[in-house]
Order: sequence, then C-alpha cells, then structure tokens
Amino acid sequence: MAKADIGLIGLAVMGQNLVLNMAAHGYRVAVYNRTTSKTEEFLAGPASGKAIAGAKTLQEFVSLLDRPRKVMLMVQAGGAVDAVISDLVPLLEPGDLIIDGGNSYFKDTRRRAAELEAKGIHYLGTGISGGEEGALKGPSIMPGGSEEAWNLARSILVDISAKVNGEPCCAYIGTDGSGHFVKMVHNGIEYGDMQLICEAYFLMREVLGLSAERMASIFRAWNSGELRSYLIEITGDILSTVDPKTGKPLVDVIKDEAGQKGTGKWTSQEALDLGVGAPTITEAVYARFLSAIREERLEASSVLPGPDAGPYEGDPDELVEAIGKALYAAKICSYAQGFALLSEAARVYGWRLDLGTIASLWRGGCIIRAQFLDRIKEAYDRDPSLKNLLLDPYFAGALRRSQEPWRRVVSLAAERGIPAPGFSSALAYYDQYRTARLPANLLQAQRDYFGAHTYQRLDEEGIFHTEWTALAKR
Repeated sequence: MAKADIGLIGLAVMGQNLVLNMAAHGYRVAVYNRTTSKTEEFLAGPASGKAIAGAKTLQEFVSLLDRPRKVMLMVQAGGAVDAVISDLVPLLEPGDLIIDGGNSYFKDTRRRAAELEAKGIHYLGTGISGGEEGALKGPSIMPGGSEEAWNLARSILVDISAKVNGEPCCAYIGTDGSGHFVKMVHNGIEYGDMQLICEAYFLMREVLGLSAERMASIFRAWNSGELRSYLIEITGDILSTVDPKTGKPLVDVIKDEAGQKGTGKWTSQEALDLGVGAPTITEAVYARFLSAIREERLEASSVLPGPDAGPYEGDPDELVEAIGKALYAAKICSYAQGFALLSEAARVYGWRLDLGTIASLWRGGCIIRAQFLDRIKEAYDRDPSLKNLLLDPYFAGALRRSQEPWRRVVSLAAERGIPAPGFSSALAYYDQYRTARLPANLLQAQRDYFGAHTYQRLDEEGIFHTEWTALAKR
C-alpha cells in the first residue's frame, strides 16, 4: 500500500469505525493500538481487504504516513492522551498534525495546543459525536485549533462527517480548545434532553399508569412533530422492546442507576465559572448523582412521606398533550442555556464562535440531532447577535403557546410528589429571565448587612454601604 493519508491510534469501537469510514471515502489509513492483538484482530476482521495498514510499534506507524503526517488519537481522555503525545512527538517533525478526537477537557486541549505549536506541530482538538454508528456512517465533527491545522485535516473530516441536505456536519469552530468546548456543551445539552425525556416518561407512568407499549406509541407520535429527534425516536424503540427473559418491557427490568462520564459535570462547572445560568443542564447532572444512591433512596422511600394522591381524575389524553408541550418548552430553555454558555465562552476565551453554524453541525450524526436545530440556525441567521434564544420570535411564540400546559404539568408533579427537576428548573429559568425586577435587591442588602459587600441604587450612580444595625428599627 502507498503511504497512508492519515493514521489513527486507539482501536476501540469508535476508533475502528472512524477508520472504516475513512477507508470507505477513499483514504488510505494506518492504525496502531497499544495492544498489538487488537490491531491484528481488526486487520483480519473488519479491515480485511481495505486500504488499511497496521503497525506493531509507534515508529513503524509513523513510517507508514505520508508527509505532512496526520495522526488522529482516539484514546481515553486525560493522562492517556498526554502519554501518547509524549511518545509520538519525538517521531514527528514540524508541520505534522495531531488530531485529538476524544472527549478531552477543553483546558487540556488549550494547553496541549500551545505546547505543540511551540514545537511546530499542529494540534486539532476535535469533538466527535454520534456514538459507534455515527463514527461509521458519519458523525458530527467539531474541530478547534489553528487554521493551518484545520486546513491540513479539512478534506478528510468533512468527507467522513454526516450530511444533512447535502451540507456537512463539520466546520471549523475556532482556535485552541474551542472544538472540545463546543462538544462539551453538546454533551451538557444531551444530559438535559435525556433528563427531560425521562421526566415525561415518568409522569405518564406514575400519574396515568400507562404501559410501556402505550408510551412507545406516544413517543413515536411526538417524533412526527416539533419534538422530532434522535433521542425521542430511540425512546419509542426502547419502550417497545420486550425482555426475552421475563416477557416484560425491557425498560422495566433495568436498574434505575444512571451512569456518566463527566462531560455534563464539566458543562455545569464551566457555567458556574463563567457566571452563566444553566440550571436545567445542572439539574440533569444532579439527577444522575441522586439516581446512583439507590440503596439510600430505597431506605428513604419507607421513611419519608409524600402526598397522598389518589387516581388522576382528568382527561388522560389532555395530560399527555400537556406533557408533550411542557417537554418542548423545557427543551427550548435547556438549549438556550447551552447557547448562552457558548456565547459567554466566546467572549471570555477570545473565540469567534458562529452559533448558527454550531447548531447546523448538530443537525445530523450526533446524539442531540433534531428538527428543532433548524429553528436555532434560523434564529441566529435572523440575528447573529441574539442575546438568548428565548428572545427569538419563533421561540418566544412557542413558549407563549406552551406556557399554560407547562405550568400545569410542573404543578401536577409537585402536588403528586413526582420529581421533575428538569421541567421545574427550566420553568424557573424562564420565569427568572422574563422578570424585570428580581428579589436580588434584598439579597444585596443582606450581603451588605453581614459583610459590608456594598450595593448599587436604582435612583443614583455609585457604590453604597449602610450601617444597618444603626438604622434598623427593632
């Protein structure tokens, strides 16, 4: 085989599928895995007969690559990435490119980009979303780094990405860690989406006692309207799946303990660091934490009382419709929080993020792909400086139409003791954002009272402090 166009290190399923995707698009690929048997199994199996060459050592791997060398890393985020880079760099030369396609923390990517660029080696921190299927058939790709690095990888990354109406779900995001930051926010929004869907399912199950089969048909109906998305689609599939061992709906025999890999937590932490309200995304992270203490919850369920709610006496079909509208409204608020975080990060880190382009990258290939993202793209096309999605005419109108059923669903959940932190926090976010005067005036007075933190006045300029104990009437 002639020299390879690109090399990939890390042959877990995502890495293997990306290699097969590249080969299917006519690229020659070299592969390396620390465990040689993994490389051999891949070459003898899925890669057999394709323009894919394997190497047993890093030196051999690098020798297989055409100059300037392009190496994609698909290894576990964190120390493993640094270790591979450390071993790889002595074998490379100025002008070569390393692409980190894993879920690296964006601040690590900023550090690595600066260190490698100082040595003349280009670095592209690239968010890739779509799971195993997306890696094989076309993922959403979010590359961040220098424009020189992007230009080296552009043709390959665009070619292997998902396409929507002929448009690639891959575009240059910006400098240093911007690509991995955007992928991080994508994952935070994904946390919010999944939590909101779970709450809709839980309300229908707990309030109306609907069967999994009936809920599957509801989710499929929702998937033909404004809620149409990959996550809604797979939820319908999940709810219709029967466990071959028990004959029960498979979802009913799965333990209610949610796992996570940390990217949702990173999104919440960064929102706190940048001072951006992202309560729905953060509540989704907290919900996973609380699900994980299952033994504690089982004990608490026999000790802590809830409301004594009888059978639901309203119209079940009307409630299902209300839950669907509440889901859509809460989803709007969750995405608004994510895009507000992107906007503030662009200001703080000096990135020129095109929010409309980012929305278009998420329309295909990725986990949060949805019809809804076309509306977000249109919103930023109408007003590139839009402060918040809630202010866009389309989304403002959608929230206005959904407000009454949304409030009814949140109230019903509270009355019946059904946890709905995603729905509730999204509604609180909406209400706080639309309220002209919040009670923060009292909060500032409290801070000044006990800590002399000062405050500003509405009627004159300046910074003020009051000797509260002297003036207060007791």
